[in-house]
Amino acid sequence: MTIVEQGSGPAPQAAADLIKETTTQTFVKDVIEESKRQPVLIDFWAPWCGPCRQLTPLLEKAVRAAKGKVKLVKMNIDEHPAIPGQMGIQSIPAVIAFVNGQPADGFMGAIPESQVTAFINKLTAGVPGAGEPNIAEILKEAEAVLAEGDPATAAQIYAEVLAADATNIAALAGLAKAYMATGAIEQAKQTLAMVPESKRNDPAVKAVQAAIDLAEQAKSLGPVTELEQKVAANPLDHQARFDLATALNASGKRADATHQLLEIVKRDRKWNDDGARKQLVQFFEAWGPTDEATTEGRKRLSTILFS
Repeated sequence: MTIVEQGSGPAPQAAADLIKETTTQTFVKDVIEESKRQPVLIDFWAPWCGPCRQLTPLLEKAVRAAKGKVKLVKMNIDEHPAIPGQMGIQSIPAVIAFVNGQPADGFMGAIPESQVTAFINKLTAGVPGAGEPNIAEILKEAEAVLAEGDPATAAQIYAEVLAADATNIAALAGLAKAYMATGAIEQAKQTLAMVPESKRNDPAVKAVQAAIDLAEQAKSLGPVTELEQKVAANPLDHQARFDLATALNASGKRADATHQLLEIVKRDRKWNDDGARKQLVQFFEAWGPTDEATTEGRKRLSTILFS
């Protein structure tokens, strides 16, 4: 099983994903952040509340009927009193609609199904930006999630973008990068194959392609320890040092990989048709221009080349 279900491809969220319970700890993610993609209803309820038991099924039915234009998040105020307390919720059931990270509308008490449906229709049709996801914000969030080390969640976010726009280059590149983060090279290659030829020079696409190429190079190499022993035995074995750098990069040891290639550049710039420098440039492309290893590596390479 991959981080995005195999065979299904990027697809709209399942109905089950439209309705969930939240906690004080997950409220920001489930409601505030999620409402930047589509409106979110937060239903404050409690087990002892009779009107809550009447309203909640109507809310769930109406949300499912909206088919992804709105989400429903439920919070048990007995178990999680902090958020409703901060929001001034004094009676339940209380439903607050969030749009673009802010409260936009709401109602209190159990209301008929027709009014629930009308409320949701008004929310998705009458609020500026409602139902129209902010793609740039979503992509930015996915990138941040991936940077934090959660490729599975990032992949789901990228898949949401692709469900709305199957040709979004940033989302395709991001999804491929998320696959690479889990070592799913074949899935990453399949995702990049969806990028039109005319867009292959996009920096994000080139970066993932470089990462794929480097990962495939590393497949054929021996263990890092064996390569280290070869280099220690013969410091002038540039091929062993080159292979060691590639293996170190595949292990996430970017600084060490940079050091090995710079050693080759210092010892024999012309080796293998300037191969060490070219490999280092490919590293930089795969890591991205803002990565700490890239900026530091460029400084050290420049010092060697232009000193």
